[in-house]
Amino acid sequence: MARIITLTVNPAIDKNTTVAGIRPNSKLRCTEPTFDAGGGGINVSRAIQNLGGSSLCSYFAGGPNGAFLKHLLDEKNIEQSIIEIEGFTRENIAVTDTSTNQQFRFGMPGPSIKKVEWQNALKQLELQLEKDDYLVASGKLPPNVPDDFYIKVSHIAEIKGAKFILDTSGDPLLKAANSKVYMLKPNLAELGMLCNESSITDLKLKSLAKAFLENHDCEILVVSLGPKGALLATKDEMAQIPAPVVHQKSTIGAGDSMVAGMVMSLIWERSFSDMVRYGVACGTAAIMHHGTQLCFKKDVDKLYDWIKNQKSI
Repeated sequence: MARIITLTVNPAIDKNTTVAGIRPNSKLRCTEPTFDAGGGGINVSRAIQNLGGSSLCSYFAGGPNGAFLKHLLDEKNIEQSIIEIEGFTRENIAVTDTSTNQQFRFGMPGPSIKKVEWQNALKQLELQLEKDDYLVASGKLPPNVPDDFYIKVSHIAEIKGAKFILDTSGDPLLKAANSKVYMLKPNLAELGMLCNESSITDLKLKSLAKAFLENHDCEILVVSLGPKGALLATKDEMAQIPAPVVHQKSTIGAGDSMVAGMVMSLIWERSFSDMVRYGVACGTAAIMHHGTQLCFKKDVDKLYDWIKNQKSI
């Protein structure tokens, strides 16, 4: 049976707290914080676990925060493969102002990664990947990891016969989009960057998605449209999947939850359109909860039932 392997090159300890009113130059009394293992691929693995699935979670880790990160994932019973680094794993913080229900998110850049360390990650992938596995790489690159890192990952997946799923941004996305990618999940702004468009209207969205697929070695393109849902584009299919309106409590991990739902749907051998419906349900479910709790299956199932009864555009 195909496995899911997630790769996180810039993981984090996500600290979440609340405060009754954010004011400058004041000592603000916060509530007791909660801690979660975070970073793109780690969030995907956690969401997969919430959906009843399993994955091998591969990530860089170093210092006391790296040890704490392992402890947090051990508590979730998530299988891990750690690439040790000299630098300390970063810590992010999210603070919700309870007087306005606004959330403030502070993300740190992450430790500088040595060449031998990111090369070790590639060697580890070569040993782990097997034919028909799904390799999910999600998140930005930390300092000193070359922009073509995900191209190198793509080449390993291709040699091994694994399916490469990528969710990143900036120059690493631009470069990796020119390699072999099974599924790519940009948002609207990232699709604009890939297609050299400063902005994308509803009228141009499908034609740009079609043009991208014609000019790139990508089997599935899923464009995240935020509260509008997502666009599925393949060489044979084009559909916009709507998202239900819910009360938003946190947007942290919504995209990673969406990826988790889609890769689980691939494991379950669902159609591509149902894959995106389930992914949208997972992304929507994630924003219904505070902090970095991600999606929960009971919420996902209800939202998925609603989405299935809506007409795709």
